[in-house]
Amino acid sequence: MEKANKNGLGGSMARSASPTLPPKAIVVCGPTSTGKSDLAVLLAKKFNGEIVSADSRQVYRGLNLGSGKITKKEMMGVPHYMLDIENPKKIYTVDKFSKSALKSAQEILKKNKIPIICGGTGMYIDALVDGVIYPQVLPDKKLRKELSTYTTEDLYKKLIALDNNRAEQLKNDGGGQFNRMRLIRSIEIAEKLGAVPPLVKNPNFEAIFIGLDFDDKTMKDRILLRIRARMKKGMLKEAERLHSEGVSFKRMHEFGLEYGHMASVLEGKITKTEFEELLAKDIWQFVKRQRTWFKKRQEIAWFKPLPANFKKIESLVKRFLNVKVHSTEAKIKNGKNRSTIN
Repeated sequence: MEKANKNGLGGSMARSASPTLPPKAIVVCGPTSTGKSDLAVLLAKKFNGEIVSADSRQVYRGLNLGSGKITKKEMMGVPHYMLDIENPKKIYTVDKFSKSALKSAQEILKKNKIPIICGGTGMYIDALVDGVIYPQVLPDKKLRKELSTYTTEDLYKKLIALDNNRAEQLKNDGGGQFNRMRLIRSIEIAEKLGAVPPLVKNPNFEAIFIGLDFDDKTMKDRILLRIRARMKKGMLKEAERLHSEGVSFKRMHEFGLEYGHMASVLEGKITKTEFEELLAKDIWQFVKRQRTWFKKRQEIAWFKPLPANFKKIESLVKRFLNVKVHSTEAKIKNGKNRSTIN
């Protein structure tokens, strides 16, 4: 896992002298519960960077404990972008993210600093780094209301009937056939255009990809520890507050994972004991989908988030950037980073 892929780093270094290349960026990615935010902060301190969050739930205000959002203290003074920018009652699209996140990254570059893109939402990372241009089809509220009554299986069947190629893409894209929001959006586009067109790419960055992951057993243990720790910190109260502020249970189910299961607890559909078991299973399935998504990127250099590997990561990034590092002491907290205890 700790071996860097030569195709990624070597290619970047060989082309770094060309003035026509896009600016450089560091990407820290991987499944949930692996300490990506910790590493991003350390790299920012070390290489004069600022962080652009690539998380589809952390863009929403008030989704803190349940989404594992980094706190001000944990940021250690490093500016973070793309957090708390949208009302949770509204839908925030990947197209909106890519445009806003690119502006944030450009602000960072104007300061002569390095954009560090950090998160586990592969689609957001792809949109920002690869400059993916998505179909310009406006949301159809009437259609979405109709589709909200469909089961996930029926949504997938409808997409097959409209655009079988897109249905197959989703099936091979990290379990996309189970993602209601992606299914509904695909149906929406196919209804309007006849089919979902191929994505157009116009890369915004020359990026080095650092991936963090653990073995299966460690991941399952960390998931369970994190659920229990967050419940002790008041995660369920966070869901109660969101609902009291007008975020419907239906909307919380759309957020999925922690928020979907907390909505079920508050609705009286499941007990707190069932909550822990069901959520742990769902997060584990989510981890597997994240792994499938990131597997598509052969250039990712994968590491276990252990103290011994930080020097290896630092060395890769240093070579990629071809810069001197800051003298800031940096350590990966072995098994005790914020993604476990928050």
